Amino acid sequence: MNRNGPLALIFHVLFLGFLLAPILIVCAVAFTSQGYLSLPTEGLSLRWFRAIGDNPEFIRAFKDSLLLGAVSSTLAILVAVPAALAIARHQFFGREAIQALFLSPLMVPHIVLGIAFLRFFTMIGLGGTFVGLVLSHVIIILPFALRLILAASTGMDRAVENAASSLGASSWTCFRRVTLPLILPGVASGWVLAFINSFDEVTMTVFIASPETTTLPVRLFLYIQDNIDPLVAAVSAVLIFLTVAAMLVLDRVYGLERLLVGKGRD
Repeated sequence: MNRNGPLALIFHVLFLGFLLAPILIVCAVAFTSQGYLSLPTEGLSLRWFRAIGDNPEFIRAFKDSLLLGAVSSTLAILVAVPAALAIARHQFFGREAIQALFLSPLMVPHIVLGIAFLRFFTMIGLGGTFVGLVLSHVIIILPFALRLILAASTGMDRAVENAASSLGASSWTCFRRVTLPLILPGVASGWVLAFINSFDEVTMTVFIASPETTTLPVRLFLYIQDNIDPLVAAVSAVLIFLTVAAMLVLDRVYGLERLLVGKGRD
């Protein structure tokens, strides 16, 4: 059994510290008692966490971001699953072109997409609407969901589906009882990755959002233009805590190891 030497362990510690340092600094600044960004701080306080409750626009933006991410990710999955199955299983004319089309949002800068969506949605009457936000987010997060589902679909054994069909299962029953459970790790991973990218998106969303449909990243971006205080750090710390809590719940309910092992098997 090979063991890491002292230099490798030191490298791993420094690497993890490099990754975690920004998160730890943000969380530390959120607990400052002073009215400006300060580290080290003269005292610890929860005043900036209480200040979040005094700014209902942040809470409303957080709810809008959750709803937008959930709806966009679900719609992206509904498009990505049949697209991935078709690309992975069949050889047809234009297959590579269709795959490149679905993945093309990765190659276009989001600021260019934001300007294009702003002009297009204004022309068709969807400017500043929640529907416009959903449609634009579905387009930019679809490649992330498609790549993971495509990887799961490519490694799937078709013999199991053929056995189900030979026993009299319909196409829908075969998909629901056989195909979907086999690619479920890729679908779940794709939904989570799509949700994260939708929730964090700010460059494109800032062009499309309106005062009635403002996401949390856009609200934070607008806030720091006029204010320099630890409130943004407190909001970020709350998001970090919620993310950790969600991962713990997911690990207890489903098991992160099962998800990773399933993806690795695909």
